[in-house]
Amino acid sequence: MTHQNVIRMNHVSKSYGKKRIVEDICLSIERPEILGLLGPSGAGKTTLVKMIAGIEEVTDGEICLLGERMPRLKLMEQIGYMAQSDALYGELTAKENIYFFAKLYGLRGKTMKGQCEKALELVGLLDDQNKIIDTFSGGMKRRLSLAIALVHHPRILILDEPTVGIDPVLRNQIWEQLHELKNEGITIIVTTHVMDEAERCDRLGMIRNGRLLALDTPEGLKQDTRSQTIEEAFLFYGGGAHAQ
Repeated sequence: MTHQNVIRMNHVSKSYGKKRIVEDICLSIERPEILGLLGPSGAGKTTLVKMIAGIEEVTDGEICLLGERMPRLKLMEQIGYMAQSDALYGELTAKENIYFFAKLYGLRGKTMKGQCEKALELVGLLDDQNKIIDTFSGGMKRRLSLAIALVHHPRILILDEPTVGIDPVLRNQIWEQLHELKNEGITIIVTTHVMDEAERCDRLGMIRNGRLLALDTPEGLKQDTRSQTIEEAFLFYGGGAHAQ
């Protein structure tokens, strides 16, 4: 499959008042790949992906998606976004929730039904689709949020800590599905602070205090820092001589 640049970030910064949250990030993301953003809570990962998704505007610099500057409504339709917090209607069933969001994406009829069922099956919720959301566990809600992000078959999938609260077996299944989606040509961006998930990414950006400290394949990062694990590599960049 031919690699193609789909997202380009040029000297992107974000401030809230006098506080700088993201600082001068330059980054290119290709199709297809899974790019991981690894960093502790408060590192700026969520703010960064919100800017890529067009939910937040940059303070300085620019973000281009598919060759056009963000935010742009038509481009945002090409994105599937899963936030850290589940935005679901608790009094509705899983099926009613995903159908509602599918309609917002413009899906109708048999196409909508087929894609909703496919997305629910992907996350293991097809048999639970008629249950009320208020009866769901936290992990089931996360899985439904992932299905909703996938339902319109986006070209770019942005997942902000998607596996929080999900058991290890299903977490592994979801990562297997993410690699299948990548093989279908979807570019995936995943934020995480879980080291074994970081190992599953094609490339990994290490973020701390709003700065991109390093970017390479997981294996490349370990080799460059002479580390045995990604955790050791992150500590080298985040707490050692290369920290910024």
